[in-house]
Amino acid sequence: MRLTPAMERYVLHWGEMGARWSVNRSVAQIHALLYLAPRPLTAEEIADTLAIARSNVSMSLKELLAWGLVQRTPVRGDRRDHFEALRDNWEILTRIVEERKKREIDPTLSILRACAMEAAADGQTAAETRQRIEGLLEFLETLSLWYDQVKGLPRPVLVGLMRMGGRVARFVPRARVAGKRRARGG
Repeated sequence: MRLTPAMERYVLHWGEMGARWSVNRSVAQIHALLYLAPRPLTAEEIADTLAIARSNVSMSLKELLAWGLVQRTPVRGDRRDHFEALRDNWEILTRIVEERKKREIDPTLSILRACAMEAAADGQTAAETRQRIEGLLEFLETLSLWYDQVKGLPRPVLVGLMRMGGRVARFVPRARVAGKRRARGG
């Protein structure tokens, strides 16, 4: 497959962004290529197009398959595996957020719960330290609960909420009061 200048620029940028988000550059570039590709690609085509090692492509594809961002797609008359990326941006976002929550937030919640219990029982942890641990635990539990509630909303509702932006604060009683105080300087 031959990349146009715009495609190449996007693939390279997505690789840079992936690196900033702690995603392997090759994984991000392969995802970008498969997202833009007009048809499913084989691992060999991916390796040739991006000029990266076939072994690197294999490992990257395993990672993308594990995240659910890429799938194997059969191509009639060809026994090789072909790969294509999800094209639905909402589905991509949902899978990335869900996987990051599972890999990063959920284990952190487990550790914070254990730390809070240990700090409460040990008699050695300062009250201020316990409060910080408990505060972070409460914050992440609230965030996790909010996420679980929001992810179940129908897509049109989510789109509407996003388009409302900050105007959604009008529907939160405390936000209205706090906003009026800030406006009055109090």
